[in-house]
Amino acid sequence: MTVEDYLAGQVLLIDKPLNWTSFQVVNKLRWEIRQAFNIKKIKVGHAGTLDPLATGLLVICTGKMTKQIDGFQGQVKEYTGTITLGSTTPSFDLESEINETFETKHITNALIKQTTASFIGTIAQYPPIFSALKKDGKRLYEFARAGESVEIKPRSITISEFEITQITGLNIDFRVVCSKGTYIRSLANDFGKALNSGAHLSALRRTKIGDFNVLESKSIEAFIASLKDE
Repeated sequence: MTVEDYLAGQVLLIDKPLNWTSFQVVNKLRWEIRQAFNIKKIKVGHAGTLDPLATGLLVICTGKMTKQIDGFQGQVKEYTGTITLGSTTPSFDLESEINETFETKHITNALIKQTTASFIGTIAQYPPIFSALKKDGKRLYEFARAGESVEIKPRSITISEFEITQITGLNIDFRVVCSKGTYIRSLANDFGKALNSGAHLSALRRTKIGDFNVLESKSIEAFIASLKDE
């Protein structure tokens, strides 16, 4: 592709690696495109944040395609991951340390699979306090890190599919298809409560956004290599 192609607008499918923020991926790609074509400015943005501890599909838009970001963000998403039973964390994932443990002896494989049914459909979900959502001009995670309590209102989200793919001890592998605005960390936390126990998200991978599939994506390294071939 030429610089004109990137400026006119491209949709890039990137497989976000572990421990990178979505913002870091955008910055890296913008810098590499600028270097490859010796240009000073180009618009680059992503269509839906992935947490640092999540991997998988990031839809990156360049140039005039950044105007389509809102449309891509609104599309249905698919995730796979692992929920670990018996303990919770303040962030609902492994970004923070375990703060409480719970009994799990009463939990059977049948109960786990049966409980997924209560999450199918349009439900009210409380976002995690460790999130980038804003309240009174501040990110929720800023309140959390300062140890301040804040009222969080539930949001209406839709889960169309929630499938348990494997159960290994306290680790539950799953696949979920959901609407924009769904927090899988909150789903993991709520799932633990529904089992009269506790749970946190221990792994997450985004596999689809609308018709885009992570199987069609490139690693950051592969994208940079393709730029050098152009």
